[in-house]
Amino acid sequence: MDYVEILERLISIDTSVPPGANYDTAVGYLEPFFQNFGFDTSQIYIPAEHAEGREGRVNLVCHRPEADKPRLIFYTHIDVVPANGWDAFNPRREGGKIYGRGAADMKGAIVALLIGLEACNNMRLKYDTSIIVTTDEELSQASQLRYLLPYLQPVTGAYVFNLDASFGYAGIANLGALHMDIKVEGKSVHSALSHTGENAVEKASLLIQALLQLKTEVIRRKSAVPVHPDTGLDRMEARLNINMVNGGLKANIVPDQCLISVDRRLIPEENLEEAKKELLAVLSSVPDVRWKIERLFRIPSIPPCEDPIVDELAAIIERVTGQDGKFGEMGSGDLPHVVAEWGGKTFNLGVIRPQSNIHGKEEFVFQKDIEHLGEIIYRFLTPS
Repeated sequence: MDYVEILERLISIDTSVPPGANYDTAVGYLEPFFQNFGFDTSQIYIPAEHAEGREGRVNLVCHRPEADKPRLIFYTHIDVVPANGWDAFNPRREGGKIYGRGAADMKGAIVALLIGLEACNNMRLKYDTSIIVTTDEELSQASQLRYLLPYLQPVTGAYVFNLDASFGYAGIANLGALHMDIKVEGKSVHSALSHTGENAVEKASLLIQALLQLKTEVIRRKSAVPVHPDTGLDRMEARLNINMVNGGLKANIVPDQCLISVDRRLIPEENLEEAKKELLAVLSSVPDVRWKIERLFRIPSIPPCEDPIVDELAAIIERVTGQDGKFGEMGSGDLPHVVAEWGGKTFNLGVIRPQSNIHGKEEFVFQKDIEHLGEIIYRFLTPS
């Protein structure tokens, strides 16, 4: 199996979301590989009402039964973020790296899974193993994951091996997330008569100043959970970022509205309700500004997974790569809290490195990391 050729083909299928096209093409390309490795496969079309109104969401569910073995589900997603300003869907090889949108996040890890499954083909596995190839992780997918539940039974107590993760260590925790879109209201008039109007952009700046003051406090909050040194941190840290500001129609019109988008990341010791209350209290403390919440999106933080299976994975990683450790991830996703709803346990390992520049220009993955992850998966699935 030429894994580089497979990855290049996957990268060339533009599964950017939005819009989320070509999912069926990507899933259709991958399905025969899993079938060749002894998995029963099903393409599951997610109804629009379970995908926030989005059409064309097809997921792949694969299962290789092993009676009386612990339940294990590999998680992957096929969607990628959009790419502008570079030839992102024309992959290239250079210096032991493969460049292209999704190379590290996370099509490279899907290919590593294929490497691991090929190595243990026709062998008994240690787990009753399923695989899901999902969609819309880069938007939101909790409702889609919940829809897949009947196709993944039994899930109570199942282990979920999340391949959408960093390379080189066992990931045991993720940040929670709170996204808040705040609409500031004003009154639109000609700019020369601004004294008769109300400038929503200028009013929004007052809220931004208050949020930045809160930010100085939030970023000082550290978790007890360590993070990998490659992040430049020692422990998981809370975050508050103002990532979008959108207001105004024209230079000579006083704007009547402005939208502020806040991204708040929570360490495992924090909870969503308290974080929401804190944000609302700060916003409410600013006088003479009219605002309302337009959108609120939440992902709870999950305590670290401390199951012995994580120690087993960490030991395999060390044998294969010489690296060791169990660390929290400075990222968030729908998966951990949906798995917690199922009564399952999530742990992480993928091919993402800080220098991979996921979501940016010239995203890449190290070929050696793909090979190592494939070997780790093989050793994890087969008796020692």
